Amino acid sequence: MEANTRSTGRLPAAFLTPGSSSFMDFLASHSPGLLPGNRPLPAVKGAIEIPHGTTIVGASFPGGVVLAGDRRATMGNVIAQRDIEKVFPADEYSAVGIAGTAGLAVEMVKLFQLELEHFEKVEGVQLSLEGKANRLSTMIRGNLGMAMQGLAVVPLFAGWDVDRQKGRIFSYDVTGGRSEEHGFAATGSGSVFARGSLKKLFREDLTESQALTLVVQALYDAADDDSATGGPDLARRIYPIVTVITEEGFRKLTEAECSEIVRAIHERRLQEPDGPRAALL
Repeated sequence: MEANTRSTGRLPAAFLTPGSSSFMDFLASHSPGLLPGNRPLPAVKGAIEIPHGTTIVGASFPGGVVLAGDRRATMGNVIAQRDIEKVFPADEYSAVGIAGTAGLAVEMVKLFQLELEHFEKVEGVQLSLEGKANRLSTMIRGNLGMAMQGLAVVPLFAGWDVDRQKGRIFSYDVTGGRSEEHGFAATGSGSVFARGSLKKLFREDLTESQALTLVVQALYDAADDDSATGGPDLARRIYPIVTVITEEGFRKLTEAECSEIVRAIHERRLQEPDGPRAALL
């Protein structure tokens, strides 16, 4: 929506009218065509291949929560991109990892970031973590029409709950259904294998360092069995995106930090290719 520069030079009345603290509600009222789920798809014949993001994993520990993703995007049986980023900060105390149609997912994340920033500016306070999870659920539900045509977005949301003083993880389905996950979670094409790895290695008393190692181990296991999930590429120096959210806020691990974790795991897997084993009892 453009400013009217032919007369007074002021913004249109829509921008000056008090309303909801939700930026999505504003768009839905004044420019619904700008919402991703409201854009009509062009008529095409046959199947089309578009880039998809794959595996995202998360795990909590007593001081916060870790969210990580591999770097591969696929287009059918072709690797479309080897170094895509799938984990983004939502705000100071939360992050979202994307799986599904890459283009729509990235656009949804940007809109989600703007939604949270808009709420804080209008209300003067941050939305609660529960409220953030609900807002993301509404956005996914708004994309249902696209999802029914094969353009689904299924993110993983995690953050530090300043009210409860702990890290929390939320998973979603294509209809916007939201579930809180306790301990760990995974989404995307390699999620079955990643979840199995997390299930065997997760403990309630993990340190931050152990939680970081845990999610990278899970991505290793997912890449081992799922062709759409990319393992760490030591030759090209492409490592997973790993983030941690604590009471101090969101932090993305540097390439050097990720490299240290990845290389330590790689060295161990030269001896034990299937990774660490859980105790039988």
